[in-house]
Amino acid sequence: MKTGAFTFFLFLTVASVSACAADYPAPAEKNFVIKNFQFKSGERMPEVKLHYYTLGSPRKDANGTVTNAVLILHDAGESGRQFLTPAFAGVLFAPEQMLDATQYFIVLPDNIGHGQSSKPSDGLHMRFPHYDYDDMVELQYRLVTQGLGLNHLRLIIGTAMGGMHIWLWGEQHPDFAGALMPLASLPVEIGGRRRIMLRMIMDSIRTDPGWNNGEYKTQPRGLAGALNVLFIMESSALQLQKDAPTRDKADALIAEYISSHLKTTDANDMLYCFDASRNYNPDPYLEKIKVPMTAINTADDVFNPPELQLIEKSMKRIKDGKLFVLYMTAGTRGHGTHSMPAIWRGYLAELLERSGGPKRKVQAQLRYPAGPNLPGFRTE
Repeated sequence: MKTGAFTFFLFLTVASVSACAADYPAPAEKNFVIKNFQFKSGERMPEVKLHYYTLGSPRKDANGTVTNAVLILHDAGESGRQFLTPAFAGVLFAPEQMLDATQYFIVLPDNIGHGQSSKPSDGLHMRFPHYDYDDMVELQYRLVTQGLGLNHLRLIIGTAMGGMHIWLWGEQHPDFAGALMPLASLPVEIGGRRRIMLRMIMDSIRTDPGWNNGEYKTQPRGLAGALNVLFIMESSALQLQKDAPTRDKADALIAEYISSHLKTTDANDMLYCFDASRNYNPDPYLEKIKVPMTAINTADDVFNPPELQLIEKSMKRIKDGKLFVLYMTAGTRGHGTHSMPAIWRGYLAELLERSGGPKRKVQAQLRYPAGPNLPGFRTE
């Protein structure tokens, strides 16, 4: 299921980063099956399948500790394949790049409810266990430890939903990773406009008689309404004005977006995916995060508007935490900037150095200034 507006716009930006997007190793694909998993709700599944991709090979030090494993967690409605693009993998995983796959062991899981992992659309529909973010993190941990046999992660990167998972990782497994990098996320309970927009997405599906309590034969019409809301949440006003400056172009753009996403999105999967954030709230336990963390947000992110100043308060409670809010520019893509490492890889280099890695001079092709306070628009 691909729900993000950013996915639709990505092809517009690939050309701008292709100069630094060399080839990277082909990923391996596997499944890990967890038996008799109990969810926080008390529901059980006899088998939970987690699909995942890996690049590279794990390495251990003299004490047997894995030193080069990197876990990268995807956005809501996406999958690990989200990162296997020239704009992401080409920038980070290629030879001599920041996370060179010949030097690192990179793990890209499909979360439960997503991609080729177990999900409602496999057949259970609304009888599928109602997983939440804690369940998703626990399944990620089991994949890493039991499925892959890793005893340490050098780094965890997460985008949007994956970024939210990172805050939970830092609290629930404080010694397991060497560094944390949440992108496009906030470590607080979801409320205000964001919760209202998520509720609008879910209600658009649930209130459609064609949804039929999840037992539909064709996707309900309410799914199109849900996608309309999601498009606004994940898009960039500046980029939309550039791409669709006239009425006809704007109408054609949204029509194509809805048409293409209706072919790949399942209503039940979408409901579960957004409902999973219902009890997310890492705020009370932020002091448990002990390892170096760098959080990246952007000024043009409708999901995480900087004017609320929420994450600034949270970062003060993290011993070794840094926050960078990137200015809105012609290169950013709103919420979707999280998947454009050409913009933020300079901050990744600093995090790796701060957490024990070698110093590297990085010339980020699309790296822009950041500010700790309210950022504005920059044209350079």
